[in-house]
Amino acid sequence: MSVLGVLAGILTTGCWLPQLVRSWRTRSVGDISWVYLLALAAGVLLWVVYGASQGDLPIVLTNAATGAALITLAVMKARYRRPEESPA
Repeated sequence: MSVLGVLAGILTTGCWLPQLVRSWRTRSVGDISWVYLLALAAGVLLWVVYGASQGDLPIVLTNAATGAALITLAVMKARYRRPEESPA
């Protein structure tokens, strides 16, 4: 089951790469909502805490990587925000 968990973690974490690359190239992240980013970040943080409490390194590492992708996306969203776009 450990291999299955690692594979699932790699796939779900890796799915962020195309979005990050596209957002970087287009400098457009206006369609990604702050509520979505914050809710997902909270869930990812809970997965990291859960994985740490269970001593499950694959859960911790893959969710930490997802968290890093979310932070990167949030920074890009704040940085590339259009002047008329509100932060909410």
